[in-house]
Amino acid sequence: MIYTIGIIIYIIISAIITIRLLLNGMRPTKILGWLFAIFTIPIGGIFLYFMLGRNRRKNKLFRLKKTPRVAAFMERAVAECAPISAKEFNEHHKIISMITQNSLFRPSTGNEVKLLKNGRTTFEAIFEAIKNANKFIYLEYYIFEEGGLTTELFNLFNTKINDGVDIYILYDGIGSLSLSKAYIKKLQNIGVKIHKFLPIQFGKFLSSINYRNHRKIIVIDGEIGFTGGINTADKYIKGDPNLGIWYDTHLQLKGPSVNNLKAIFALDWYLVSNDESILNTSYFSKNLVNGNSTVQIVHSGPDDNFPATKQMYFSIINEAKDYVYIANPYIIPGESILDALKVAALSGVDVRLLLSQKSDNLIVKWCVRSYFENLLQAGVKIYLFEDGFLHSKTIVSDDTISSVGTTNLDIRSFEQNYEVNAVIYDNYFAIQLREDFLEDCHKSTLLAYDTFVTRPWSHKIKEGIAKIFSPVL
Repeated sequence: MIYTIGIIIYIIISAIITIRLLLNGMRPTKILGWLFAIFTIPIGGIFLYFMLGRNRRKNKLFRLKKTPRVAAFMERAVAECAPISAKEFNEHHKIISMITQNSLFRPSTGNEVKLLKNGRTTFEAIFEAIKNANKFIYLEYYIFEEGGLTTELFNLFNTKINDGVDIYILYDGIGSLSLSKAYIKKLQNIGVKIHKFLPIQFGKFLSSINYRNHRKIIVIDGEIGFTGGINTADKYIKGDPNLGIWYDTHLQLKGPSVNNLKAIFALDWYLVSNDESILNTSYFSKNLVNGNSTVQIVHSGPDDNFPATKQMYFSIINEAKDYVYIANPYIIPGESILDALKVAALSGVDVRLLLSQKSDNLIVKWCVRSYFENLLQAGVKIYLFEDGFLHSKTIVSDDTISSVGTTNLDIRSFEQNYEVNAVIYDNYFAIQLREDFLEDCHKSTLLAYDTFVTRPWSHKIKEGIAKIFSPVL
């Protein structure tokens, strides 16, 4: 009797999931994949679907409460960034329009953009900015890992709290899983406001574990901001036993674009805390003109209508005329980005990908390599960085447009994570980023198609098995 009831419940749940799959507008191959899992792996297939397969973007499981105060805050955030329209910016006007539609923020002039290479340079700049804070410090990280950096940050925070500075810290519940209660308590005891983004909770385990906040944002007094690929972890300074030093790229921003970073942090904080006091429009800085760069902030998350950072990458690749150079540790591109890279290369564009020879995850390593043969065949140049672990997330094209941010070239970043990138429309910065990219290429190994296709069959099998997991990596 119990067995019969279990079978009936299983059939009903499977039928409901089948209807949801058909209504959610997934690709046919993805629908077939989930149906195969559900009907061939009893119970386990259903469990995997609820954890990994639901269309978060369509279902809006964590929709931000659109209160009048939130609406007023976002209206002010958009208005206070000294924006320019796509029509005022002839080149890349399509990209500008697309990002504006997705993320609301238009490009702003008068920004100073400083390229920060690797952990030591980045944290020297961050610590100096924190020392000069007078009003508030917002800090948001995927990985906030205890060590020498967090000890130094605690000491700085203790000083700034005594000076009357408000400090807010937002960290991801999975990426910062190792952060101890003792350290959190120490921060709270000195007056730091700290929250966990989507913590692991029994009642919300299936709906939240697969969706993470991968953003790295620091905003100080609304006047200086930081974003990019670098987390708060000692491995960016001292390295780790398996991978060595983590090499990465970060940005220091001054100017109107900092108001956009502030708005993103404030909304993320409000999403997890329901604390409306963070929606303080007086914290927006006015008349910020610190440089000559035009910057547009693009953010995306699984609750947005469209994958904004994915569309940003796709558009830059698609518009490239002479070259497009991408540094990224996790290139699991999906069909559209993969086709864009191949079409660009076949059209005569100099397409180069810079990845790390080493990997922090074996499945990811073989999945990334499963795309190499097809890309190399199309004429894409692939460089493997061997001196440590390359973690940068940059793209630069035609000496006119570039982006530095948190977004990996994989389905997880495009569809499941909360991400943020700064798009810079500036020739000088693009040339600087291009030269930095080429310098790293000189330290790397260029793969040859004729050699790569003769790799051992054992490697090909590992690639094929790993590629099955690409939608959830």
